[in-house]
Amino acid sequence: MATTSSASPPLSALYSPAITIVDQNNASTISTVHQDIIETHIFTRLDGPTLASASCASTHLHALASQENLWTNICHSTWPSTTSSRVRHVISNFHNGPRSFFSDAFPLAIEPVSFGNSSENPPDLPSEIISAVDIYYKKELIFSKVVETETVSAWFKCSPFRVDLLDPKEAVSTRIPNPDKDDTCRYLEEDMELSWIMIDPIGKRAMNLSSQRPVNVHRHWLSGEVQVKFASVVGGGGIGVATELVQCGVVVTCGGSAKGEMHVREVSLQLEDMDGMYLNGKESLVMLTRGMAGKRGRGKKRESERKKEVEEFLERKRERKERKMRREGTLDTLCVAFGVSAFASSLLFLLFR
Repeated sequence: MATTSSASPPLSALYSPAITIVDQNNASTISTVHQDIIETHIFTRLDGPTLASASCASTHLHALASQENLWTNICHSTWPSTTSSRVRHVISNFHNGPRSFFSDAFPLAIEPVSFGNSSENPPDLPSEIISAVDIYYKKELIFSKVVETETVSAWFKCSPFRVDLLDPKEAVSTRIPNPDKDDTCRYLEEDMELSWIMIDPIGKRAMNLSSQRPVNVHRHWLSGEVQVKFASVVGGGGIGVATELVQCGVVVTCGGSAKGEMHVREVSLQLEDMDGMYLNGKESLVMLTRGMAGKRGRGKKRESERKKEVEEFLERKRERKERKMRREGTLDTLCVAFGVSAFASSLLFLLFR
């Protein structure tokens, strides 16, 4: 959404002095606006999607909207975690710098690239991945962190994949009120936003794994801690297998404090398949690489689209579980029938021999 400023220049200042407006019916084209005015007073007030739309209007605007400083400022204002020196350096190596990074990280990844059978023809996997995470509550930044994860060790490849941004005893204070009432969970669902950008510094690709707004919020009945879950769905593991769809789940755990405000005590990421099993490091890396290399959707309605994807994943997961239970029930019935038949045959043999 485009933003405005209270110190906007008068309308006449947006036009070149050489232009004379004859009457109200003669509309001046954008090319008549002075280049400095467009760069400093118009483009600097646009957000990423609006600036991208403006760049498609003409070759002149495309050239002006492609300046690196515009997209650098947009990335920093949209995701404060990108201001870290490590992420800034990685973004500078993208094909078109911050503009390419924004086009990767802002929209949905709706169609992962196909590598065929990943076990036989795996993609080139990065030697490390970077997580750039920002959490907002009522549009105010409450948490921002960048974490680098190595991906080449045997421990990473074989262990369950999990990225933790906080140590077990670490907590971050916030202005979120302690949930004395059930309404607070509803407020968190409405007012909390999260962005988790996964970056491949070697392949120069990125992907936002968050639903932006929570897909589920619940409070633990005993501890009183509130778990806020964000999620997205990555596909491409093969039709009919458990990894055909994989859910990237981000959990934010908030606990109360003596001052009556909540502390963020956990921010973690895991990948879950349709059997409810968490993927190991290598499997997760393959799925993330597919997602980062896949086609992107439009940025509009991305919250509702992500929520719809998660609902579809949960429905597919439920159907798969029901089919598995029916198969197991059928096998149990066959085993019982076989056992009864074997017992009856043995009994008849003993009676009539």
